[in-house]
Amino acid sequence: MEITKVILVDENDNPVGEAEKMQAHLDGQLHRAFSVFIFNSKGEMLLQQRALHKYHSGGLWTNACCSHPAPGEETAAAATRRLQEEMGFTTQVEKIFDFVYHASFDNGLTEYEFDHVYTGYYEGDIRCNPDEVMDYCYKNMNELEESLALQPEKFTAWFRLAFHKVKEKMKAMDGGL
Repeated sequence: MEITKVILVDENDNPVGEAEKMQAHLDGQLHRAFSVFIFNSKGEMLLQQRALHKYHSGGLWTNACCSHPAPGEETAAAATRRLQEEMGFTTQVEKIFDFVYHASFDNGLTEYEFDHVYTGYYEGDIRCNPDEVMDYCYKNMNELEESLALQPEKFTAWFRLAFHKVKEKMKAMDGGL
């Protein structure tokens, strides 16, 4: 499902309206989003490399999937839907936290998002949508942390912000990854 409108929100995630998705990114309007982080039984995180033609951050590595719920769509349902659309599988996801971030890009677009962060576990086949994803891999958390420190420019802005928060939450929930 192609999302053409996003939900505009205030700093407390209360809906305040709707906007066309690209216009919200051009105007830098705060809107609702979600990011899904998937782990396997070894505690490795699933990463995807965004397709080169994405409207921003093409070719960069990021979490399993991220997007925006449509107006009237529950955020958790949107996260599950988008995981299927981008990575070709579904699994149960659980919200672990949210945060607001602001990032500007060279093409004039701005991400100003109230990002709901979900995690889940998955061990099966992955069938990436080539319109969304050019590559994927699972990475050990320590290796990933080192890559982020040495080459942050290879990762999306939201992933660089969320990774450490996800790592800490997962450590608290699982007793350590």
